[in-house]
Order: sequence, then structure tokens, then C-alpha cells
Amino acid sequence: MTDEFKFDTSQITTLDERFGKCPYATAQSLISGKWAPSILLYLSDGPIRFNELQRRMPKITHATLSVQLKSLVENGLVERTRYEDIPPHVEYSLTEIGEKFRPVLDAMQHWGMEYIEYMKEK
Repeated sequence: MTDEFKFDTSQITTLDERFGKCPYATAQSLISGKWAPSILLYLSDGPIRFNELQRRMPKITHATLSVQLKSLVENGLVERTRYEDIPPHVEYSLTEIGEKFRPVLDAMQHWGMEYIEYMKEK
């Protein structure tokens, strides 16, 4: 941990208390949902409708995807745009701060590939 991110944790014990103070706890809170990184990955390709996102993630339920998207929207990582066409539809896309998460996704992919290789060698 660099000196830049050190802070006194003696009085801060929960993740909620560390949110907004510790960069690691803040990031962890924002992407804490099981599906959040996958959703952000799919949205990094551009705007996508709810049903298409769910098709790309067949194991996620409608309710879970809805909750995860709502949380990502509330946290400012994802934008929900409603179009009044006939029929009306909604698209989800990354916000400016959400776009800045792309290098983290790339790093996760790189590390994941290294770990897969590690597992094969074991």
C-alpha cells in the first residue's frame, strides 16, 4: 500500500465506515455484487438494452440483473437512458467514471489468465 492511501483504521472497522475514505473499500463496495464486473465488462463495448444484457448472461435472473443495474446506476458507474420510441426502450451504458474502470477490467482479465495458467501447472 502506498503512503498516499494510508489512513488510520483504528476507529473504522466496517466496509461501510471505510467507504469514501479508503480507496480499496470504496472500489470494493461499488463492485461488490457478484455480477457487477461482468455487467461493466459487457457495457464497456457500448450501450446495451436490458434484454440483450440478460441474454449475454444466461445464469443471472431478471431480478438480480435489475438490482445490480440499479445499484451501478445509483453509484454513478452506469447510465440508464430511456427512449420514448414506439415501443419505448431503455439502454444502459458506462458513465465517464464507469469508463475509467476499463483498465481494472483489463487487469482482472490479465491476472485471471495468469491464474488459469497457474492452475494448469499445479
